[in-house]
Amino acid sequence: MAEAGRLSAHALVNPQLADGGWGYQPVPAADPRPLPTAERPPRLDVDVVGAGRALDLPEFHATTASTSLLVLVDGQLAHEWYRDGLGPANTFLGASATKSVLAHLVGAAVRSGALRLDDPVRAHVPELSGTGYAHVLVRHLLTMTSGVAWVEDHRDPAGPASALVAAFAAGTSSRSVLGRVGSRCAAGTRYEYCTADSQVLDWVRERATGVPFAPALAQLWRDLGCATDAAVAVDGEGVALAGGGLAAAARDWARIGLLQLDGTAPDGRRLLEPSWVHESSRPQLPFLRPGRLPAALSTHVGFGYHWWPLDGRGDRVCADGSRGQFVYLDRPRRVVVVKTSDWPFADPWHDRQCRDLTYLALPAIAGAVTREGVLQ
Repeated sequence: MAEAGRLSAHALVNPQLADGGWGYQPVPAADPRPLPTAERPPRLDVDVVGAGRALDLPEFHATTASTSLLVLVDGQLAHEWYRDGLGPANTFLGASATKSVLAHLVGAAVRSGALRLDDPVRAHVPELSGTGYAHVLVRHLLTMTSGVAWVEDHRDPAGPASALVAAFAAGTSSRSVLGRVGSRCAAGTRYEYCTADSQVLDWVRERATGVPFAPALAQLWRDLGCATDAAVAVDGEGVALAGGGLAAAARDWARIGLLQLDGTAPDGRRLLEPSWVHESSRPQLPFLRPGRLPAALSTHVGFGYHWWPLDGRGDRVCADGSRGQFVYLDRPRRVVVVKTSDWPFADPWHDRQCRDLTYLALPAIAGAVTREGVLQ
């Protein structure tokens, strides 16, 4: 494992995880390959209808505090915009969009035979046998139906989510926090957004494969031809924040979306099984379908394997991170849209408005860029 550094506010465009001088592991761009560029229209005309009005693209950027917007069509860069002062070399903290990257690593572990969806957590991590994870399977972690006693409220300084994040900020042990998580209900019977599930999922993946998160991510970075060094936050023991700590360039976030289209690298090598990208993109249970999640979350999406589907088939699916980090893909159109943002998090109502507006905008952007003829 590479030596951990300190993640300073200067390293990130969105520095909320850097405010306390977090530790990080570098993720090198060891085999950089440029994204091919499509012929671009002079401008991208988009009407985003929501929040009681119609917005053009500049108004949408202003309303939702965009820091970048990229659109790929059939693997080619068709639109690229950055807020003044930013550009392709900047890294953007993906926050919980990192969870969808973790899903790629789990899919690779399943493809290799190292991990199965019906493996019990305790078979790989016996340290959790006396916790709420004692009777949880890998598939429950992937769908956040573990049934553990967890409240994902980062606005509550005394809550478990804040305790988990504090372990990274203070450089202590995050896995000791996971060892204190109890049970609320039977696994597979209830959805609850839960970063602890993501951290346990990566712990299980690491034990099954023998490869920690940062080195596994470095291999993915090499396979995808990512062009810019990334970084992932780690705690005092070098354990990665697999549920929210990846900072990467916008073009490399786009490569994460490209892989979810069909499971192949840009050079055509298969990294994920077609069945994995299909199953991970769609709801597995009726209460995971769009519009069925708890009211605090957006009514526009459901939940797959750490991806957020916008329809029951999984044709349109998104990675989603706090303060407005999105990697959206439209599989029939073969379009990937990356939007990074820095909207305020403190006001839950404003946060929800910006998120819902973005979920209306992403399909509109995908439709507009294909109408502009960049596929020709």
